Amino acid sequence: MIASMRASWKAGAARIGRRLAAAVICAAGANQASAAAIDAYPARPIRYVVGGSVGGGADALARAVGQKLAERWGQQVIIDNRPGGGGIAGSEIVARSSPDGYTMLMAFTSHVTNPSLYPKLSYDTLKDFAPVTLIATIPNILVVHPSVPADSVQALIALAKARSLSFGSTGSGASTHLAGVLFAHMTGTKLLHVPYKGAGPAIVGVVTGESNMMFATMLSILPQVRSGKLRALAVTGARRSAAAPELPTISESGVRGYEANAWFATYVRSGTPTALLQKLNQEIVAIVDAPEMRKRLAAQGAEPATSTPEDLGSYTRSELERWRGVIRESGARAD
Repeated sequence: MIASMRASWKAGAARIGRRLAAAVICAAGANQASAAAIDAYPARPIRYVVGGSVGGGADALARAVGQKLAERWGQQVIIDNRPGGGGIAGSEIVARSSPDGYTMLMAFTSHVTNPSLYPKLSYDTLKDFAPVTLIATIPNILVVHPSVPADSVQALIALAKARSLSFGSTGSGASTHLAGVLFAHMTGTKLLHVPYKGAGPAIVGVVTGESNMMFATMLSILPQVRSGKLRALAVTGARRSAAAPELPTISESGVRGYEANAWFATYVRSGTPTALLQKLNQEIVAIVDAPEMRKRLAAQGAEPATSTPEDLGSYTRSELERWRGVIRESGARAD
């Protein structure tokens, strides 16, 4: 009886040992296959999703980075513009994509403001995306249509208190929207928000006079300012911009403590292998930090600001909290 039990136990142990050995072999094979896939990446075209329209700051940055990635990798990088909902349409695509690095997201400030404005998003900003790197920060410029009789921030505030003014934005929750919300909140004025589907339509709206004013990123609005189609009053950063040093900050114009910059970063689907995240980070950081690219971005008012995936993750969480407080205090809502 005991001998029979021992024989049975030995046979069972042998079977378990064979299964464990097979599992180890399979795991090793999978790891080797995964490592080989990462080494071969990218083996096909990359989709770079932009949650804004052609001509906006996010679009300009994605095209600049995408062009250099294509040159380095020898693979096409397709810019896929998905305007709408302040970046929500683009984020939804990446949140549903495969975690293989072949679908990237050029996100911007609305990535962390949308959760406070839209409580029923189809994705989770922290759980569904893996951070790759911060790319740049860009101060917005406060511009007005030439017909608006205000040549300074203080004159604009006085005008806004005397009559109704509207401001266009690239969409509810975008940095251009919340810059206006913060401005109205801090100056005690009431401004009518006019949301558009992206930077292109929003700029057309203020250039044609459909909206009176706009907080727009330097990348997208400087050409209209320099051509005289719009009048610039101030920048939204904590300090003046090297791209337009003649413009004062809104803070130094009398609205003390005002600051509302736009930022841009790249994310992929959560679950993307760590080694692949590191590879993407190294490639994009090298591109953005190259002297030629830094000079190109600075000329357009952008400040290169690369990061590690971990630092971008921390920054994303802190920005979620910061804008949650601003939105709650100001009573801002999605239009």
